[in-house]
Amino acid sequence: MKTYNVIGVMSGTSLDGLDLAYCTFRYEEGKWQYTLQHAETVPYDQKWLVRLTALPSQPIHLYAKTDAFYGKYIGLCVKQFLSRHSITDVDLIASHGHTIFHQPDAGFTAQIGSGASIYAETGIPTVCDFRSLDVALRGQGAPLVPIGDELLFGEYDACLNLGGFANISYRKQEQRLAFDVCACNMLLNKVAQQAGKLFDENGSMARVGQIHTQLLRELNALPFYTQSGAKSLGREWVEKEIWPLVSAYEIVLEDLLATFVEHIALQLAASIQEANVQILMVTGGGAYNTFLMERIEQHSGQKIAIADSSLIQYKEALIFAFLGILRITNKTNTLTSVTGATRASIGGALWG
Repeated sequence: MKTYNVIGVMSGTSLDGLDLAYCTFRYEEGKWQYTLQHAETVPYDQKWLVRLTALPSQPIHLYAKTDAFYGKYIGLCVKQFLSRHSITDVDLIASHGHTIFHQPDAGFTAQIGSGASIYAETGIPTVCDFRSLDVALRGQGAPLVPIGDELLFGEYDACLNLGGFANISYRKQEQRLAFDVCACNMLLNKVAQQAGKLFDENGSMARVGQIHTQLLRELNALPFYTQSGAKSLGREWVEKEIWPLVSAYEIVLEDLLATFVEHIALQLAASIQEANVQILMVTGGGAYNTFLMERIEQHSGQKIAIADSSLIQYKEALIFAFLGILRITNKTNTLTSVTGATRASIGGALWG
């Protein structure tokens, strides 16, 4: 029985910060077991928030420079994390990076955070760039977490993650299906930040707002929601489809948040009902939004099991650590039933 000690690194589209998780994996009696030993989030300072937000529209040389510098930054954060927790036994770093472009239908996706820079800074073998191979195989390159849902959290009928985007993963007819459902914290956090808050704590602003019914109808009518099969969302879709609808109206922030919460809850409820599941686990920062959770339960008619706080915050970092282990042991870590690629694959570039 082999035990692997891995640092999983994740940066989500909601820009909460850099998630670091020290995880142990072992394979015994035909099943993968995991232990989440230590985990924390390193908040981005204002410099990194501005740089990561502005990068998609910056000149190409700044993209290349930031890719290298962000990789070094990840490496420094990992070293400080190891020191704080007195961790000395690490086999691998598995880093998702931070998504700057995601346009799989155009044939590309890009997550910055150079694996070469991470390895050079830490001296620890590093796997990164998990999505590119799947996109090259005509897949969506997302979501990638479902293989972890299948192998680590198989006791749940479905897993729902409420991050920058919301996605659902579940088993149907002996195969794992998953897809992005809608934008989530990316929308809610941006509106809350206009009110001078990092996020709408517990959904308290949304709770006192009034739903803008016309905007809600327009949001629910977006073509993405009627697409079937593998599908994923990126920042580009939000900028093209969501914000132009919002800009047509003058809506106070509380009402806009209430409208977004209702929209998200309706879309998620439809996906939950389509999955026809009984035991549903929810993770991601949106699980802390009590008003959003109430609306999802109201529309879906289903009681939802919220994961413990460590999994709510660090499940994606944990699973990317696991994807790294699958990569170095030459086991499939990307499912064609999820991404729509021409075949399943072993994604990730290894440095070191």
